[in-house]
Order: sequence, then C-alpha cells, then structure tokens
Amino acid sequence: MDLPLKGIRVIEFAGLAPGPFAGLILADFGADVIRIDRVKSNSTDFLARGKRSIALDVKSEKGKEILHRLTKQADILIEPYRPGIMEKLGFGPEVICKNNPRLIYARLTGYGQTGDYSREAGHDINYLAISGVLSAMGRSGEKPMFPINYLADFAGGSLICVIGILMALYERGRSGLGQVIDAAMVDGVGYLSTFLSELIKHGAHGNGRGNNLLDGGAPFYEVYETLDGKHMAVGAIETQFYRELITGLELDPDSLPDQYDTPSWPRIRGIFQQRFRQKSQDEWTAIFKNSDACVTPVLSMEHSLNPAPAPVLSRTPVHRNENSPSFLPPGKHSMEILKEIGYHSGEIDELEQSQVIQSDKLSSNL
Repeated sequence: MDLPLKGIRVIEFAGLAPGPFAGLILADFGADVIRIDRVKSNSTDFLARGKRSIALDVKSEKGKEILHRLTKQADILIEPYRPGIMEKLGFGPEVICKNNPRLIYARLTGYGQTGDYSREAGHDINYLAISGVLSAMGRSGEKPMFPINYLADFAGGSLICVIGILMALYERGRSGLGQVIDAAMVDGVGYLSTFLSELIKHGAHGNGRGNNLLDGGAPFYEVYETLDGKHMAVGAIETQFYRELITGLELDPDSLPDQYDTPSWPRIRGIFQQRFRQKSQDEWTAIFKNSDACVTPVLSMEHSLNPAPAPVLSRTPVHRNENSPSFLPPGKHSMEILKEIGYHSGEIDELEQSQVIQSDKLSSNL
C-alpha cells in the first residue's frame, strides 16, 4: 500500500533540529527526501530516518548546476538559513521558483524574513522570549522557565512549517503552482498561543506567572512527589474529576475548601502534597487506575517513549522503519542521486575528484 506522500520529492538543506524534523515528517509519510550536505562536513542530524544525502559544494559552478537539476525535479524545498543566505548562493525563490513554478519553497527561520531580529542568530529560548510566551512559563515568584526546546523549534517551527507545506501542496492541485512559505518560529509559537491569548483577553489567565489554572497555580493541575521520590501528575480540572481525585486520596470533601476558591489553593496544595508523600508511585498508580481522576504516573522517557509517526491514517498507515538509521553520513547517496538526475559514472568520478561532491562509493553501490 502506497504511503500518502509517495512520489513527492523534497530537497532539504542540512540544518539543526527544526528543519530536519520537518523533513523527517515528510519522509515518514512517504516523500523522497534528499538532504543537501556540504562537502567534508560533519552531520549533527539524528532525524535522518528515511532520507538520502548528497554532499555538494554549492559555491562551485558544477555544484550549482547539480543543485539546479535537483530543484527542477523537486516538489518541495526546505531551507533553514537566515534571510539572504540562499539569495547569496544564487538559490533564492525568485530564481528557483522561476525555473520550477510548481515548487513549494519553505523558508524555516527563527524571526522571519524581515524585522529587527530577522538576521540575528537565535534558539528556541530566544523565540519564546520574543513571542512573549516565555514570560508566562514558570513558578510564581521564580524566573521564567523554558520547556526544553520543544515549543518553538518543533511545534512552532517544524510542525507549522509542515502544515504550510501540506496546504500549499493541496492548493497546487487546483492552481498548478507552488508558492513560498515563510515559517518563522516566533510566529508559529505565537499562533500556538492563541488559546492562552484568549484566556488573558477574557480575564481567565491574569494573576501573574504561576498563579493560574494551567501554569502551576491550581493544586488540581500539578505534579506531586511520592513516597519513593517519584511523581504523579494531576489534571483534575472538571468538578466530576476533582471529586474522583478527592476520593482516591481518601480525603473528606467537607474538610476542604471549594475547588475554585483560589485564596485557598496554597492550603489545598499542602494537603495534597502531604497525602501523595504517604504512598509510592506504584501504589498511587494502582489506586487511580480505571478512574476519571486524571491522575497518572510521571514516567521517564527512557522507559516510556518510543516515538512513532503520528497521526495514524486508516487506509495508508505509516509503520516506523526500525531498519532505517536515524543518523545519515553526509554524501551517503551522492552517486545514486546523481545517476537519477542524468550523470554518468565518468562525470561523477570527475566531480568527486574535483571535490564538487563527496560520496560513499561502497554505500552507493549497494
């Protein structure tokens, strides 16, 4: 059974986490993703499952010619550079899309193509900061705290970029034309924060960082330490779920303040903390199993996480290829890819000797 993106060719310029994850998603769902690496480069990409690599000197004339051939046959291009870099190389959208009007050209950056920060370096923490989202994260009375690099890099970056690519693919089916996608992580994480923005606008989240319903202020949306030094996550927001939480904790509801009496939240939290410390994580897990208390054990990633392509499609499901390596050496498929776009063996040998390309002959001949 064909995967949903079979027949779609993607050119992915090598970069850090957000770009490679966008390419990984497309590869997992059937696209032919070719990563463009630099000659004599070292890869830090561990999101290479299902991709191929060609290592090119894109500053050389012959390297540029190869890249032009690749982009003419591509459906999607993903580039992760700061504004102006692709134009300086001669591969900006005004050139590439003119040669291939059906190409979907995705520009994945931190701050976008224009603006005060557009040409500055940055990472997830900076994009969260500029978007305003970081100011809302963390405990009351403490400095803002960032959630590793999931939110801006992968959610606001990779996923928003892929959504744009898929929408452009769908629209291309009507118009026959590609388009340029400006996927800025600052914009993406801002869009993800629409719900929070609306809560603030309507007065439902405005008591300062760490004092609200979903940011650590509420004792019924919190993480508690257990007797054995592990933790339980509690998300009993709705009244009926809160009642089950109280039952599982063997507390008398009449002895507690009202659930939404916010001045009493510190007192309720103290009671819950004391109670959770009386049993181990396994004991609490057994108590709350098959209940609607919204209480679950906090498991370690080493013991619980096995990332697989999501979502699951009914007719064309994706099955993770355990045999496909997550790490891909630069140039592993250079010879294979060059042959596909019309280069013969003698030309490829000359390109390698002149260091226009880098290849792994053994891998390419397998």
